[in-house]
Amino acid sequence: MKVQPAVQTNDNPRFVSTLTRNTLALILAGGRGTRLKNLTDWRAKPAVPFGGKFRIIDFTLSNCVNSGVRRIGVVTQYKAQSLIRHIQRGWSFLDGRFQEFIELLPAQQRTEEGTWYQGTADAVFQNLDILRTHNPGYVLILGGDHIYKMDYGRILAEHVERQADLTIACLEVPVEDASAFGVMAVDNSWRTTSFAEKPEHPAPIPGKPGYALISMGIYVFNAKFLYEQLIQDHDMDQSSHDFGKDVIPRLVASNARVYAHRFQNSCVNMASGVPYWRDVGTVDAYWKANIDLTTITPDLNLYDEDWPIWTHQEQLPPAKFVFDDDDRRGQALDSMVSGGCIISGATVRRSLLFSNVQIRGYSTIEDSVILPNVSIDRHAYLKRVVVEKECQIPEGLKVGFNPDEDRKHFYVTDDGITLITPEMLGQGIHYIR
Repeated sequence: MKVQPAVQTNDNPRFVSTLTRNTLALILAGGRGTRLKNLTDWRAKPAVPFGGKFRIIDFTLSNCVNSGVRRIGVVTQYKAQSLIRHIQRGWSFLDGRFQEFIELLPAQQRTEEGTWYQGTADAVFQNLDILRTHNPGYVLILGGDHIYKMDYGRILAEHVERQADLTIACLEVPVEDASAFGVMAVDNSWRTTSFAEKPEHPAPIPGKPGYALISMGIYVFNAKFLYEQLIQDHDMDQSSHDFGKDVIPRLVASNARVYAHRFQNSCVNMASGVPYWRDVGTVDAYWKANIDLTTITPDLNLYDEDWPIWTHQEQLPPAKFVFDDDDRRGQALDSMVSGGCIISGATVRRSLLFSNVQIRGYSTIEDSVILPNVSIDRHAYLKRVVVEKECQIPEGLKVGFNPDEDRKHFYVTDDGITLITPEMLGQGIHYIR
């Protein structure tokens, strides 16, 4: 059965702006992110640095602000201090006089059961009184741990035109990758006919056997409908109180008006003709997504003035490159170098350096991601590594050439990316990252 194109949405700016002003976004940012290994030892996944100067959550927050959705709640739980501090410093520019705000919603045991957030649906349920106070017409539920650019106004317009109860943003991915997500099936009108959370054997798209349709974890609910469903789910003893595992499959089975929204209809970044969306939830995926930014024309455009990515702007001096001797030349080739960095007689190739990185003479850094405030001493040679904040790389350290030797001291992925943290170097201290 051939699936027909998704409905054409109303592009009238006043129609869309009315919808976005009547929407409250909830960003679920409490996840542990265990697949990122030691990068989330002291921070939640949405607070992990990305792209030289940003945090992962900045992309979701920027999508909200750029789309005109400026009533935002950020739901936090796991090791949230770094995330809270970042939002306080970088996202305080919204103006409450115009009903614009970012409100932090930490787990507070607000219900009679006195539990922490038990699942994604429970995290929203425990904040129902706050949602009702703001009285939105629509609730946009988002994850805070993916890299993408999306105009939420388009999915809202499509939701209203279809008279949907729930709209789920979806994306086509290879079948072999789909088991990590909720997998959907739709009819000719893009109404959802089935939904399975992380199935062992994902069902392919009819007529497209190599691909499956997955949920992006982006949901638009009519507010009153959402409240009813959350209360009903809360009263079910057998529920795990999760949108993907419990609420959505139950709604699809009950014949509620659940529709899918094609991400390509609202994706802002399609330089290659393919919608850009990255799950950077593993060390390999995180390394690759960052390194891709150093290519000549990366799939993700960070230089787009029409859809900027907002963040906390540190006041730092420009990057500096010193020494020009044949055997000691400060240079960076096919790389991104952030403010406050000093490359002193060292060579950097195909790498991404965050702020305040210092690399001393005769060192070579290749195909690597170096997080903020790292100091690399002389004669170091690092290849295909991710170096955590605050690391002091000792003189002569060589990593990325002998995986068996590297595994004795560091974490090495199956694809050969090495993660280095202060604790692995014997420099571990407990601090906010």
